[in-house]
Amino acid sequence: MIFPMRTASSSRGSRGGAALAAAALLALATGCAPGPGEPAGGAPDTTSRSVEDTSITAEPGERFTLTVRQNASTREYWYLADPRPDRAVLVSRGTELAPETGEPSAGGGVPLTFTFEATGRGTTRFTLLHCTSTTCEGNNSTLPPDETRPSAAPAEGEASPSPQAPERITYTVTVG
Repeated sequence: MIFPMRTASSSRGSRGGAALAAAALLALATGCAPGPGEPAGGAPDTTSRSVEDTSITAEPGERFTLTVRQNASTREYWYLADPRPDRAVLVSRGTELAPETGEPSAGGGVPLTFTFEATGRGTTRFTLLHCTSTTCEGNNSTLPPDETRPSAAPAEGEASPSPQAPERITYTVTVG
């Protein structure tokens, strides 16, 4: 979990400064509580997996992430798509769009991380769908496309472009 950090300054002898310091300490202490669906000891350790590693083995309770690059300026998005994981074996813990560190590269996009948690023994599959401006119609950052067909129609008198299908990466996860 990421919490916004606020800073406060107090001048010597200020009663308000002591109150601000106490409030800041309380915010820090309560900010360490487990989030929804997390065990009382906080989030379990998370392992970063390579996107190319489509066969994953995990233990019950283990979390892992898959990180891809997404670029909203070029309508390039990633989605968790069908087949979705069997919740008895694996659950999605959501996505996080991370801010780029260092010098941003024009058109380079930003990291998007999918987090999963192994919930029980068994094997399941899920798919990440990669849509671009030419492979999906009607998609945006929160709305996956209803259909996956080329989004650009040919102009009058032009030959039809060869349809491009969006990239699909299907993962098999075995929890043992």
